Amino acid sequence: MALTRTLAMPLALPRRGRHVAHRPSPQLSSALRSLIGVRRPRFLRGPRMERRIDAPVLTTARLTLRPHRIADAEDWFAIQSSAEVVRHIDWPLRDRAASRLHLRDRTRHTSLLQPGDFLALAVVRDGRLIGDVSLHLREIAAPERVAEIGWVFNPDTAGKGYATEAAEALLRFAATELRAVTVTARIRPQNHRSIALAQRLGFDPDATGEVWSVHPGLVPAVG
Repeated sequence: MALTRTLAMPLALPRRGRHVAHRPSPQLSSALRSLIGVRRPRFLRGPRMERRIDAPVLTTARLTLRPHRIADAEDWFAIQSSAEVVRHIDWPLRDRAASRLHLRDRTRHTSLLQPGDFLALAVVRDGRLIGDVSLHLREIAAPERVAEIGWVFNPDTAGKGYATEAAEALLRFAATELRAVTVTARIRPQNHRSIALAQRLGFDPDATGEVWSVHPGLVPAVG
């Protein structure tokens, strides 16, 4: 799934007169990234698209997809503290403080312009954040523009079609606004719910079974 990358900053600690580099835990990495706002300057990120794509507000029959807000912190924590959620993605179980820092970082991901840019949208039902859908820009050349989609939802909303509805809306956005030719999704083979969702949306797996792809303009209406 398309997720923000954590900061990989080694910490040097003294040991018997020498300094030994230790990689911080995922929780500490996430906290450090959020606190100091480490990002590569735009001039180091390579070429740009012809125009910047800003985070939209999308509406479906039952949902609103919009940029994240820090006011969503409690609902976001309910997702991030779920063992069922983190079993299938590269997130640690976060406490409230770490979850709030992670959400604050996510509120900043609101545009796509260069390779590596990341756009995250809160999925809201009746005023409550129930999930997140995202696009990670991979290739920007117009004839072969590629984005990676991600989705994560509170398990207590499973079985109601919300993930399908939200992902379908974001795929339409990827086709019409981003003009992506291909959208991929990285899904672990054990994540049966996400595989079923990808199949409903018309994705096909590669030989490894972990990278799925679809032409977003051809996504069937399944909502």
